[in-house]
Amino acid sequence: MRLEPLYRLRFTYPEEWGVELEGGWLQYFFLAEGTAEGAVTGRFRGSNAPLRRTMEGPFQPEMRGVIETDDGASVMFECHGYGRAHPIGRRQVVGTVLHLSDDERLRRLNDVVCVCVGEVRTAPDGPDSATTLVLDVAELVWEPIAD
Repeated sequence: MRLEPLYRLRFTYPEEWGVELEGGWLQYFFLAEGTAEGAVTGRFRGSNAPLRRTMEGPFQPEMRGVIETDDGASVMFECHGYGRAHPIGRRQVVGTVLHLSDDERLRRLNDVVCVCVGEVRTAPDGPDSATTLVLDVAELVWEPIAD
């Protein structure tokens, strides 16, 4: 197997909600806005409903959205994974990404598993400043297993 870079997703959460649950768990809901750059380029809109163990602990992203490409296609986006609580200011994200599109140019993504790595970048101006999330998405390419 090998990885082929596909695109970089950059987004912020202009709106968010959260509730505290028993045992210190937290459930959030975020609306996401941003861009994709690379082999898939365009505007990104979506949501994330991550579950977090504690305010300072790891989280599990549950993202769904759409990339409206610059050339008129729509690509549905689904991401699941794990967000680590470290390092502070640039928390790590790892995950899997699936896509769906009815555009002939991008239909091949319907049969592709992608992986991502990313960062939750906290703005240096403090807690009221926008946090930016950056995800690098790569296609996981199947290759024959050598005996």
